[in-house]
Amino acid sequence: MTGGQVADCTQAVSLLTNQKYEAILADKGYDSDSIVEHATSKGAVAIIPSKRNRKVRRKYDRNLYKERHKIECLFGFLKHYRRLFSRFDKLASRFQAFLHFVAALQWLK
Repeated sequence: MTGGQVADCTQAVSLLTNQKYEAILADKGYDSDSIVEHATSKGAVAIIPSKRNRKVRRKYDRNLYKERHKIECLFGFLKHYRRLFSRFDKLASRFQAFLHFVAALQWLK
């Protein structure tokens, strides 16, 4: 876990290092050269739309990108729990424990 002022895209490569995947579906916030290079080095496809300020736009599979709605629905579900989205817990272990509890609720649903 990082602080609230740290961008999520800075942690993406370290989270993906020991994982197996065929594609990475992410929003424009994760459009960085390091993430795309990491995905292509693993033989995966980066399905990330280009930011507006990118000079050379990359092509991506729009139909596969639409599958991200499942991820967005999960975050919408998590935001129903105020304790999670406002991060009331001071300790990361307690925050993670409650996150696991809510994930189990979603799984049992």
